[in-house]
Amino acid sequence: MSNPESTDFGIELLAPHHDRVTFSCGNEQLDRYLHLVATQDKKKNIAIPYVIFDRDRQTIIGYYTLSMSGINLEQLPAQITKKLPKYPIVGVTLIGRLAVSSDYKGSDWGKLLIMDALHRSLTASKATASFAVVVDTIDDAAVRFYQRFDFQPFPDSSTKLFRTMTNIDRAFSSL
Repeated sequence: MSNPESTDFGIELLAPHHDRVTFSCGNEQLDRYLHLVATQDKKKNIAIPYVIFDRDRQTIIGYYTLSMSGINLEQLPAQITKKLPKYPIVGVTLIGRLAVSSDYKGSDWGKLLIMDALHRSLTASKATASFAVVVDTIDDAAVRFYQRFDFQPFPDSSTKLFRTMTNIDRAFSSL
């Protein structure tokens, strides 16, 4: 099985030369999004899809999307909101989709995707304020995946998670 240490890979914006049709992660909704919707979302500036691809095999290993969003401060835990200005809505970065091809699962590709998404989100937050990175997961396995990366659930939803930019910045600063 290919892993990041033994594969010549790149991470870049989804482009016409990437073979989207053969991508399969085992989730029809995530596969269909990459096959049919991702380029339209990019053209309409709805979500920006990034792919990690195997240069030798010319295949997409995985992908994720980023977009801006907003959350109501009342959705966050009280211990966080007590330190914030009383704005009704704060800007966040949304990871709308994240998937790894079935051929590459179990070899830290998901970790590489999430770390790249967090780093890009942190960098963008320096130019356009974003309080946190938010995900709305599709199942319990996805919840467990994001929790491995310090995401915590919103008090009113076990499947919607967030990680503050302060936390992300601290993590990257310690590397």
